Amino acid sequence: MSSRYASETFLRRDDAGRPTPSVKSIETPTKSRTARLKTFGELIDLHIDDMCDVGKSPRRSKAAALAMLQRHLGKCNIAALDRERLIRFGRDRAAQGAGPMTLGIDIGFIKLILSHAAAVHGLPVKVEPVDLARIALKRLGGVGKGCERDRRPTQDELDRLVAHFDSNPLQIAPVGRIIRFAVASAMRQEEICKARWSELDSRTRMLLIRDRKG
Repeated sequence: MSSRYASETFLRRDDAGRPTPSVKSIETPTKSRTARLKTFGELIDLHIDDMCDVGKSPRRSKAAALAMLQRHLGKCNIAALDRERLIRFGRDRAAQGAGPMTLGIDIGFIKLILSHAAAVHGLPVKVEPVDLARIALKRLGGVGKGCERDRRPTQDELDRLVAHFDSNPLQIAPVGRIIRFAVASAMRQEEICKARWSELDSRTRMLLIRDRKG
């Protein structure tokens, strides 16, 4: 795996070279360590460290969401992460183009980080402000279901996409073939890239799809 690809796939570059650890119980940090945790960004790091310790390091989508939260709220004092601050975060994200579903996922990750700190480490953090902020943002139209797609791409649009990627001499991954396969199978990118020849039954023409979303 190249260093560039690793840095885009893992939240931390060092994680790319880590061997997968055996599953073990999370070791509770010492009181002196938890007493020094002051910012929401430090709670994010705590969650990531715990997940890596049990072999569940954040995948690409979760890693990207946590990195975004680190940029927007990482320096925020834990005590200052109240309902008003979370609503302002939601409005800022919406102004930057985040849709209702994306914002709902963001709020869900914030609650996950706080709940993890409270449940696993007994830190005195509150999750109620997250629920109140979610209600407020939902009523303000910020959180909700994604917009339903009302059309499929035309064959001409698909052909132009495939031609664009196939004509790029620097393109290493067979994106054109992946696009065609995705259209034919309705599989997600991660599902396609994880597929193995050993999981294909040529007799029945059936493919085993692991970790299928939803």
